[in-house]
Amino acid sequence: MKTLLRRIDSEIAAGGGKRSKSRQHVIETFFRAGTHVTVEELTRTARRGSRNVGAATVYRTLKLLARLGYATEHDFGEGVRRYESNLSPHHDHLVCRKCGVVSEFKEPGIEMMQDEVARRHGFRPTTHRLDIYGYCRRCAPGAREDGAR
Repeated sequence: MKTLLRRIDSEIAAGGGKRSKSRQHVIETFFRAGTHVTVEELTRTARRGSRNVGAATVYRTLKLLARLGYATEHDFGEGVRRYESNLSPHHDHLVCRKCGVVSEFKEPGIEMMQDEVARRHGFRPTTHRLDIYGYCRRCAPGAREDGAR
C-alpha cells in the first residue's frame, strides 16, 4: 500500500496538486474500504481516524483519484454516486432495485462474448461496464422472509 500511496502522491504533486494529511488519510481509507462507497460513507469512515476530514475533501479526493485512473465513479440509479478502486480485477455488477445491494461477479463467458462481438465489428474496446438491474434473492417477488426459496 505504501508504494501505491507514494505513486499517487507523486502524480498529484506532478500535476500541481497539494499534499495534505487529510487527503492522504482519505486515500488510504478509500483503498482499505474494498467496496463501492459514497462520499458520505467514506467521510464517516475517514472521520473515525481523523476528525479534521470534511466531505468536501473526500469529494475532491475521489474525483482526483477517478481522474488519475485509480477509481471509477458509478451511478447505480440510487440518486448518489459510488466510487470503487480500479486496482481490483475487472468485474461486473448485479444491482438490486429494492434494497440497493450491489454484488460483484466475474463471468468469463460474458468477457469472451464481448471480445467476439467487438472483433466481428472491427471495434477495439478500451473498457466496458456491465450492470444488471433486478432483485436480489431476498427482495425478489415471492422471496421468503429468511431469504430462502
